[in-house]
Amino acid sequence: VQASGPQESTVGLATINQFVHNLTGVHMPLYTITDWLGLVPLMFVMGFGTLGLVQWIKRKNLLKVDYSILVLGEFYIVVMAAYILFEVFVVNYRPVLINGSLEASYPSSTTMLVMCVMPTVIMQLNTRIKSDVLKRCVSSAITIFVVFMVIGRLVSGVHWFSDIVGGALLSAGLVLMYRAIINLKVR
Repeated sequence: VQASGPQESTVGLATINQFVHNLTGVHMPLYTITDWLGLVPLMFVMGFGTLGLVQWIKRKNLLKVDYSILVLGEFYIVVMAAYILFEVFVVNYRPVLINGSLEASYPSSTTMLVMCVMPTVIMQLNTRIKSDVLKRCVSSAITIFVVFMVIGRLVSGVHWFSDIVGGALLSAGLVLMYRAIINLKVR
């Protein structure tokens, strides 16, 4: 841990983080693009929320909503709780000031959002799309989007390397938990 961030903010894993940050530099246009594209996963969250609401209204019973949609809603609540937790208990601040002030950076919330929501979108759509070709196309497009977003956040220079890795690891753990819970019901 060293004071190598803006305004002498301390950074964990400072040597590797500073090395990667010096390698990538700061690219604010890429930051802006990935920031706006962060709305894509939120649209899917709202879409699945709407699907659950419609099922609830039509079936007149919350417990008759598709099990995977109910668990998905709970999963999104857990993801939001993790985000709030790291906004309150700041681990790292960004390597750049945003609008002149320090912002929490660990884990990368955009990385976490994309890597939590989009794999669950693939899982949901794979159970709803009949065509194998369409499933593969949709899964490939979503995977390319996720890779672009994660690399884009790293290359934009608004997060430390460890913030991206932390977001990816936290997301992987949460998504594996979601998949395990969904698979319990299927068996």
